[in-house]
Amino acid sequence: MQIAKHKVAVIAYTLTDENGNILDQTNDHHPFAFIHGTGNIIPGLEKALEGKRSGDSITVSIAPVDGYGERDEALSQVVPIDMFSGVDKVEAGMQFHAQTNHGLSVVTVTEVKDDNVTIDGNHPLAGITLNFDVKVIDVRDASAEEVDHGHVHGPDDDHHH
Repeated sequence: MQIAKHKVAVIAYTLTDENGNILDQTNDHHPFAFIHGTGNIIPGLEKALEGKRSGDSITVSIAPVDGYGERDEALSQVVPIDMFSGVDKVEAGMQFHAQTNHGLSVVTVTEVKDDNVTIDGNHPLAGITLNFDVKVIDVRDASAEEVDHGHVHGPDDDHHH
């Protein structure tokens, strides 16, 4: 069976940046499963996996435009530290949910200086070329319930929506 829209693809992958640093990794024992064609993975990887079968392996380099987008410096801004009331110590690397003009978004603290905090609303992998080494472990039809819910249900899944 080939990977196509509304098929569940089970993959093992290693994701590296341009310098070969591992950014994320799964394996055969703890693979990643997703419903293809529903926007659950970045567009470039979804396109590269289209038509692949169980046992296939691919290596693909994905430009930012087909990954998490280019960095947008307008999404980085300095805000007063008192916007973080209730947080004992605001530090670089912390992430917070923030209400923006585009709805709820995750922002990352990039710098704390005096009473000012620099936050960045870009995805941490924005602007980075992503290199995937992928092995397709399994491909199957998604159940009607999985398609309806928009995600894969595992064998022990008895959750209710």
